[in-house]
Amino acid sequence: MELNGAVAVITGGASGIGEAVARSMATAGVKVVLGDMDARNLERVAGDITAAGGAVAWARCNVTNEEDVAALMDLAIERFGALNICVSAAGIIKDGLMINLDKESGKVKRAMTTEQFKAVVDVNLVGSFITLREAALRMANNGYAGLLVPISSVNKAGQTGQLNYASTKAAIALWPKILVGEFQMKGIQNIRCVAIAPGYVGTPMVKGMNQDALAGILKGVHINRLIEPSEIADIIMFAARNEAVDATCLEITGGLISSGLAK
Repeated sequence: MELNGAVAVITGGASGIGEAVARSMATAGVKVVLGDMDARNLERVAGDITAAGGAVAWARCNVTNEEDVAALMDLAIERFGALNICVSAAGIIKDGLMINLDKESGKVKRAMTTEQFKAVVDVNLVGSFITLREAALRMANNGYAGLLVPISSVNKAGQTGQLNYASTKAAIALWPKILVGEFQMKGIQNIRCVAIAPGYVGTPMVKGMNQDALAGILKGVHINRLIEPSEIADIIMFAARNEAVDATCLEITGGLISSGLAK
């Protein structure tokens, strides 16, 4: 896929990985359409991209709301005339053990609530499904060369304290094989799907955590540093350019050799 002139929709575009992908793609000539719940930071990111000479549009979008997501996809086509890349980067974390015991009594003092579990599933899993579905149907109906990019995590392997989050990321890691198999079965050759599974990424939240804890985490990372969000953007753009990359989940971990919390 030729990036210069392509059109990308990116959810979670107001911060973190979504913001980094938007900035990198815009620099490469991609016309970007950003969605997020955080309208203030969406406007900030879009303003920076515009000031740098990029083409951008944005809309407040709740990825669990079908009408919001459909409108975001339609905005891309109305404003820029196509839809070629969809990066589903919106996601949340609500960590906690399923049950937690009181040290003195040995009895359960706290449990993960159903709301804690469902909230993460709704945004990370259902929201990603809605996002990719709405993009794919427009790509199929219009014959756009397309790439769907759901965001998984190395925690797809399982991480204590993340029963909800890791479950969603394990599911998403399976999607490229399933979706591309469906496309192949129905003769849809213009749409690819590649998931990205990051390790520890240097978002503001991770960089701002307890520094001793962070140092302990980095002992299990071969390159001895956090992955930069721009490096996640680079691998997504590589996948977009190289159509042989398809139906797979690409890990980008910096050589993570021990389990940990991916952000």
